[in-house]
Amino acid sequence: MPELVELVPYDASWPDHFLRIADALKSLLGSAVIAIEHIGSTAIPGLSAKPMIDVDVILPTVGDVLQANSLMVIAGYEPRGNRYDKDVFAFMKRATVPKQRIYLCPEGSETHRRRIVFRNYLIAHPETSAAYEALKLSLAKEFAYDGDGYTAAKASFVSNVVDTARAVKQ
Repeated sequence: MPELVELVPYDASWPDHFLRIADALKSLLGSAVIAIEHIGSTAIPGLSAKPMIDVDVILPTVGDVLQANSLMVIAGYEPRGNRYDKDVFAFMKRATVPKQRIYLCPEGSETHRRRIVFRNYLIAHPETSAAYEALKLSLAKEFAYDGDGYTAAKASFVSNVVDTARAVKQ
C-alpha cells in the first residue's frame, strides 16, 4: 500500500535524534565506521521534511558495506536494497519516531559526496533552502501517494544546486 508523502515543519529535536542514532550505529558497526553524517532535509535547520532521519554511514570499502548489511538486519533494520549507485545500501527503521533511513556507503561514494554538497549549500544559502521547501511542499501535494514520483520530481533541483555549489568552489 502506498504511503503518504508527509512533510512536517522543522523539529528542533531532529539533530538530537540524529546523535542518538549515530551513537547506536557506531556501537553496532564498530571501528570500521569512518563517518556518520546527518543528511536529507532533517539536517537543514528550519526546513520542512518527512519525519524521518536520513543518515549516511561511511565505511572503508564495498566489502565492509556488504559485511555491515547483515548487522543492520540483525539490529532490526529493514533492508531497502541497493540505492542510488551500486555500492550504496539502504535500510529503514519504521518503528521509531521519527523513522530512520540509513545508507551504508563506501568511502569515496559519489552519492554521499553529492548529499553533503547539497546539505551544506542549503545550510549556507537560506534563499535556496526556502525555494527547495516550496518545491517540496508543492510536490508533496502533487505526488501525495507516490514517493518515487516525489523524489524524481525533485531531482533536477537537487542536481542544479549540487552543480552550482561545485562551480562556486572552483
